[in-house]
Amino acid sequence: MNSSDFLRFLKARSSVRSYSGEPLDPEEIDYILACASTAPSAGNREAWDVVVVTDEDIRIDLALAALEQEHIREAPAVFVVCANYIRSMSHYGERGILYALQDAAIACTYMMLAAHARGLHSCWTGAFNENAVRELLQLPEHVRPVALLAAGRGTPPLRPVGRMPVEEHTHREIW
Repeated sequence: MNSSDFLRFLKARSSVRSYSGEPLDPEEIDYILACASTAPSAGNREAWDVVVVTDEDIRIDLALAALEQEHIREAPAVFVVCANYIRSMSHYGERGILYALQDAAIACTYMMLAAHARGLHSCWTGAFNENAVRELLQLPEHVRPVALLAAGRGTPPLRPVGRMPVEEHTHREIW
């Protein structure tokens, strides 16, 4: 893949909030997880974990915890990407909290792009009741849910989402 193909690939991805409900094959889930495991991480600590949720009852509860966002219920799989503070704090102390959050965000991004590469759709969801998700999935104290990544076969938006010009995000040398 050349750089033009890569940019086209990135521009073709969009957040999808409408899913067919057709289950993902175990190989598709494993592919997404394998891609996440290649993500860079601070000090190679890989301070992230994923809870893969395919059970409909749990997805219903996750949707409620996600402020009743229906795509969480509709998607056949939800990857709950978590920061695992212990892995990074054991090496970096308090700064490890930030690194674990960054590691989880990068891993989730890789998962989103992996789904796209397989012709699947996804939606990163950050709006959710953290304590409700923690309780529902029985997360340990040192693990923080960072994102709910809904994935499946969906209906992409009819038009591409507009983006700000890159110049509006870019500062050179100083702000």
